[in-house]
Amino acid sequence: MIRHIVLFQLISDDAAERAAQVAEARRLLEALVGVVPGLVRMDVREDVLGGANSDFAVDADFDDLDALKGYIVHPEHVKAADYIGTIRKDARAAIDFEI
Repeated sequence: MIRHIVLFQLISDDAAERAAQVAEARRLLEALVGVVPGLVRMDVREDVLGGANSDFAVDADFDDLDALKGYIVHPEHVKAADYIGTIRKDARAAIDFEI
């Protein structure tokens, strides 16, 4: 099993807009479970401290590395990633590891 974690910072400084953006990212990404083969679990979480670090995290589990590779290019994931690309700053951090 592979765990995939990605951290994002949002462009907006408006709290209501940021909350709506994270909610939409959550809706798009969590809907991929059962759609993307090998995607077992997907959680999208907001930072509770509101500091200078990341604003939200994507935490997902995949059956194996091939499932993660398929997710990256899956059309429904691409749609979600395109949306996130409109709301996030350029910097992001990601890590993938076996669990």
